Amino acid sequence: MTTAPTRPSSTAAHSRPRLHEDVAETPTARRVKHVHRLGALTVAAVLAVFGLLGFVGGLDYFSTDGGQVAGLSSNGLLSTVSLLTAAVLVAGAAKGGRVAGIVMTGVGTAFLLSAFWHLFVLNTQLNVLAFAMANVVFSIVVGLLLLTLGLYGRVSGNLPEDNPYRANLEAGLQPPQEEPDLPARTPQERMAEAAIREAEIAVAEHRATAAQLAGVEAMRGERTKTGRRRIWMELTTH
Repeated sequence: MTTAPTRPSSTAAHSRPRLHEDVAETPTARRVKHVHRLGALTVAAVLAVFGLLGFVGGLDYFSTDGGQVAGLSSNGLLSTVSLLTAAVLVAGAAKGGRVAGIVMTGVGTAFLLSAFWHLFVLNTQLNVLAFAMANVVFSIVVGLLLLTLGLYGRVSGNLPEDNPYRANLEAGLQPPQEEPDLPARTPQERMAEAAIREAEIAVAEHRATAAQLAGVEAMRGERTKTGRRRIWMELTTH
């Protein structure tokens, strides 16, 4: 009589655990988080001051000519955008870890795209943020700074051993380790193999029971005999 599984259960995944930089407490991990957080807050402070000075100066909201604020051209809309961007950076800094790096990388990319776009629309009606050439240079500088800070500790050919991004990279590059494909060595394992063969034949001939179908389905992603026996025996013990 074939012993068939009564209910499927989840099996343990053979994957290497990843070290997340938001929970890692190594010296390098702490330094990476501090750089991300302080970098985001510093740039946010500069943008917030620029935005507030624009509002204090009473600039026209949609003027394409703009007014002078700290050596840059600005209008009410650019002041609003600056304050909103500062708020996004502060939120990323408050979250810290990977989020702060991702936020700075995204905002830095937006600054660079904005700079290149405004090179083409200077002195036109499409210049809704009242950019001048000084603003373009400022956007490029800030964009590169944010990208550098956001990618700090994440992109390097010589990451320290305790860098959490290195641990994530190595874990992602290594394929999951499979169980060794060993022959059946115990009576229980031989019985499990016989039951597996019978269940697979029954499935192929469309006469399998619901329990046999469930067992074969549970083994579908397992390629080694050792793993298939383990899954079947785990199922039949419940």
